[in-house]
Amino acid sequence: MQKTALITGASSGIGYAIAKALQTEGYQLIVTARRKDRLLDDAQVEVFPGDLSTEDFQDKLEDHIFQKYGRLDYLFNCAGMLETGPIETINLERMTAMLRLNVEATFRLTYKILKRFRQQGSGHIINISSVLGTKVRPTAGAYAASKFALEALSEALRMELAGTNIQVSCIEPGLVMTELHNNWEVHPKESMNIHEPLDVGNIVDAVLYILRQPGHVRIPRLMILPKDHNI
Repeated sequence: MQKTALITGASSGIGYAIAKALQTEGYQLIVTARRKDRLLDDAQVEVFPGDLSTEDFQDKLEDHIFQKYGRLDYLFNCAGMLETGPIETINLERMTAMLRLNVEATFRLTYKILKRFRQQGSGHIINISSVLGTKVRPTAGAYAASKFALEALSEALRMELAGTNIQVSCIEPGLVMTELHNNWEVHPKESMNIHEPLDVGNIVDAVLYILRQPGHVRIPRLMILPKDHNI
């Protein structure tokens, strides 16, 4: 049976790369993000653009998937924002928007899909977290908090779902070259002295490793760091 996967944040970076990889693997994909023109689109990919932070959009997305396909096998929570900065200059509106997307919207969608997974008796949630879900740094407290929250939810759900055919996995990348840092005055690879950051292909490899495990194996957390990462 062809596997069906929903990928959020699929217009760029890790989400887009995962979509490309799973397209090649033969999955039926539903991809979503706000930028419709950036979403992968072909016969195996259904584009469903919108703002994940709105309840109405989430409800329409869920209803569409289960009315059309009858089931969902994977949810990839890749949508997220990154807003950092010192107390004096951090953009409070962007910071709160980040928390709404990274925490509120992601949690809501996760529980909605898990209710469906409970009904069908199987499914797998793959959350794109961060190494900053395990530690904090000055000026990045709000972002780290959003990832700590995702880690806490993932572990609690893993425990609640132990013994079932429903899985929850967290991938915790270090610095990955994506659009998230395009507007930074100093790129983290310079400030952190990381000469060879990760690329999205490294994260895709981790995803495929998780997906190819036998049914009795669980991988709750998988941290991936560039070799120069030492803080």
